Amino acid sequence: MIINLLCILRKNKLVVFILCATIFSCSEYKTSNNNNFITVLGIAQDAGYPHIGCKKDCCNKNIGDNKYYVTSIGLTDIENEKYYLFEATPDIGEQIKYLKSGVANKKLIDGILLTHAHIGHYSGLMYLGREALGANKIPIYTMPRMKNFLENNGPWSQLISLDNVDLKEINHNQNIQLSNELIVIPFNVPHRDEFSETVGYKIIGKNKSALFIPDIDKWNLWRNSIVDEVKSVDYAFLDATFFSGDEINRSIKEIHHPFVLETIDIFMDEDLSTKNKIHFIHFNHTNPLLNQKINLRDSILKLGFNFAKFGDKYNL
Repeated sequence: MIINLLCILRKNKLVVFILCATIFSCSEYKTSNNNNFITVLGIAQDAGYPHIGCKKDCCNKNIGDNKYYVTSIGLTDIENEKYYLFEATPDIGEQIKYLKSGVANKKLIDGILLTHAHIGHYSGLMYLGREALGANKIPIYTMPRMKNFLENNGPWSQLISLDNVDLKEINHNQNIQLSNELIVIPFNVPHRDEFSETVGYKIIGKNKSALFIPDIDKWNLWRNSIVDEVKSVDYAFLDATFFSGDEINRSIKEIHHPFVLETIDIFMDEDLSTKNKIHFIHFNHTNPLLNQKINLRDSILKLGFNFAKFGDKYNL
């Protein structure tokens, strides 16, 4: 595998990527019929893309035919014919339909694992209720504060009283044994925890493993080393909400996410195999990296990093 090194220059609060070599790197992921796998079902921040009320070029001039679902991944258990969803987004209907395309299994979904109580990550639960599906005891895996929030606030509490959902309490660093070959481990991460705690997940299969951290505050506020965590898995789906602080008109102190630039800096001196594990996900509509035609995106790819794309599948 060949590496393309880029020099990063900072000047006047702008970041300029300059090609310093002409070597190239790419990664391709294909699933085997015998392997369990992860499917990318969405890559956008909570409000999706295009963003509601946005009249800027990012949601109009540059959008073309692109529409991005809110961030979610699916987990397929081949042997047991079971399907799990990480996050209940506003796009849950389309996402489950894609995850189970061509599947005879009549059950809607075998479980939904939530990360926290921000709208793009749990509001899709409303479609399980009386006004929509009228589901029957869909297992919802949730941390204690999140469970309490759902139990004691409408309309979510009605999902429970009508047996549309069955809340399964999970805890920090405790294994969730989905099958003999699939283990999921939730872990607390720092974030704006107004209504619930926030977790990421480690997904462990027979042969490979993955991290899913769509939302987190700055990496240095987490007690764990993100470098060590990425090195411990085969794939890492990491928070890429904002490229830099220049794209929004707010105080940087209010932006509770690691910038893509900061993540790149942290991993700049790591080897290519480590960088290749990173798949950026959860893009705000202002993030220029949503535009697949810009040179900036190509430059980051050539550094060895990757971008999660709807429909991509990753063997476990």
